[in-house]
Amino acid sequence: MTAVTPKPLWQPSQTRIEQSQIKGFMDWLGEKKSLHFSDYNSLWEWSVESLEDFWAAFWEFYDIQSTTPYRSVLSTHEMPGAAWFEGARLNFAEQAFRFHHENSDRAAIISRSEIRPTETISWAEMRSQIASVAFTLRQMGVEPGDRVVAYLPNIPEAVIAFYACASIGAIWSSCSPDMGVRSVTDRFRQIDPKVLLAVDGYKYGGKDFDRLEVLKNLKIELPTLENVILLPYLNPEARLENATLWDDLLGHDVPMKFEHLPFDHPLWIVYSSGTTGMPKPIVHGHGGALLEGMLGHGLHLDLGKQDRYMWFSTTGWIMWNCQISGLLVGATICLFDGNPGYPDLGTLWRYAEEAEVTFFGAGAAYYLSCLKAGVELDNIADLKHIRSIGSTGSPLPEQGYKWINEQFEDVLIAPISGGTDVAAFYVGSCPIMPLYEGEMQCRTLGTAVYAMDDNGEIIENEVGELVVTKPMPSMPLYFWGDVDGRRYHESYFDVFPKLWRHGDWIRITPRGGAVIYGRSDTTINRQGIRMGTSEIYRVVEEAPEVVDSLVVDLEYLGRDPYMPLFVVLREGMELTSALDQRIRNAIRTNLSARHVPNDIIDVTEIPRTLTGKKMELPVKKLLQGAPMDSVANPDAMANPDSLCYFAEFAKQKKTAIA
Repeated sequence: MTAVTPKPLWQPSQTRIEQSQIKGFMDWLGEKKSLHFSDYNSLWEWSVESLEDFWAAFWEFYDIQSTTPYRSVLSTHEMPGAAWFEGARLNFAEQAFRFHHENSDRAAIISRSEIRPTETISWAEMRSQIASVAFTLRQMGVEPGDRVVAYLPNIPEAVIAFYACASIGAIWSSCSPDMGVRSVTDRFRQIDPKVLLAVDGYKYGGKDFDRLEVLKNLKIELPTLENVILLPYLNPEARLENATLWDDLLGHDVPMKFEHLPFDHPLWIVYSSGTTGMPKPIVHGHGGALLEGMLGHGLHLDLGKQDRYMWFSTTGWIMWNCQISGLLVGATICLFDGNPGYPDLGTLWRYAEEAEVTFFGAGAAYYLSCLKAGVELDNIADLKHIRSIGSTGSPLPEQGYKWINEQFEDVLIAPISGGTDVAAFYVGSCPIMPLYEGEMQCRTLGTAVYAMDDNGEIIENEVGELVVTKPMPSMPLYFWGDVDGRRYHESYFDVFPKLWRHGDWIRITPRGGAVIYGRSDTTINRQGIRMGTSEIYRVVEEAPEVVDSLVVDLEYLGRDPYMPLFVVLREGMELTSALDQRIRNAIRTNLSARHVPNDIIDVTEIPRTLTGKKMELPVKKLLQGAPMDSVANPDAMANPDSLCYFAEFAKQKKTAIA
């Protein structure tokens, strides 16, 4: 029986199609390369089948600047180990200024926060500040390859500092100031930073959060620091002993200087967590982040010099890196720092009106909050400039699509799904294709994404593991400190050898679109911020009353997220309200507020394998409704009867998590 094609929720006008950058790319391919494609899907097929030809054409179309020519596009298709554009020398930061001359008064950054009113920085002003900060960092001894870390919110200074570091060839890494000491030091201590940039505090939801004590602890915990730069953000009079003030980095009238670096020179270190060990310090290169950033923003999100681009994020989420990459295609980036629900859920929308945002992006949870609160945008703001609405962080369910579509007369709903691991998206939007409810429109050009079953077979229109069968330019260069590459290999290539397994459930639709169903592994994903369960355990099990613990994140398309924490207490102890609150406070203080569980439940024992490993995935499957005999082999367990409790718990909580 032939499947019935659903009715599109939205279709692009012919004008939008003709004016899109992806249509321009297709026309260019026809004119310059005699390559003609009838639709997007045929273009995608070519882009993955002729991978090297596609990326060479993309390089030429966007006129990527390199002081030396590349010798080859791709050295090998083996993963890991693929090397891209060997011989090329370039700089990520230099690309951002190709669209604007030194005296350009066009807006580069528009920003607003709970502390500061809306302000605008022109391209000329941004260039001058970046050049001055880079000059000062060089005077401090910062050289290519040195690590500069930031404990900054989503404000212009963070963008300027990042581009200054990139222009030098220093390696950037950032955490949001709402993250606690333990969470920050677990990340930064691994990479031996030379310089720390930080704020004294921040404001969120109308409340002040002083971080000077955190900074004092960070100085102790990061012994390789040679300089600390303080930005008095919460309190203009704030000071920190032996710290340089941010303002002292500015005011140097010096020309912009770009270090021309190998394609695979490290650009930034971002963090993603598995279920064991410390957060993974993932290293991406200048060239890979540049190409994927321009591909995603230029062709798929259809951004250019005419756009004002906002994606609500913190500096601890890969979407911050994504937002600042909007400068690569000449767009104005619109930053917001604060609580999106304070004083009400109209805050971001009113800012979008004020900044004349054309592309508005946020986590899926934000749109669902607006839906549940009965928000009607016509009563809040004039959003006539918005052409596209982006969503990510967790799957956007069908009701989310419906709500957004009802709020706008003609807007492209542009959910994307990718990850910190590749600093890019695998599936997302296409401005020349119809949009179907609950479905991302396409697989990204040059990205060989498929659904795979447990037997390693590619499947269509069925839910399977998200795999990438060919290299991407922005796949990690390596994990910092992973000398033999073992941790890198185990993270992505242990399930399907030589194929990248991301850890998401995906279905490729008959139209070539995609639906993401959530995590297939046990990594915690709260509002787009991934964290390993081991990070939770280190904090929880420091409580003297707690003997053991297990946490699972039940994120699945169409369901409210639910994260229970199960604890085993010492004999004679009870899970009182005071202990419950103390555990929650410890997680909030040491990790982040996002990772506080929905419920804390006292259990007699945690299921473990014969080798003592916590059985997180079997418990997760049980709580998602799988029968007990399908999730684990009792003969491989140290305590097989322990699963009975979780099976019964799943039945009792079915209405909440199923």
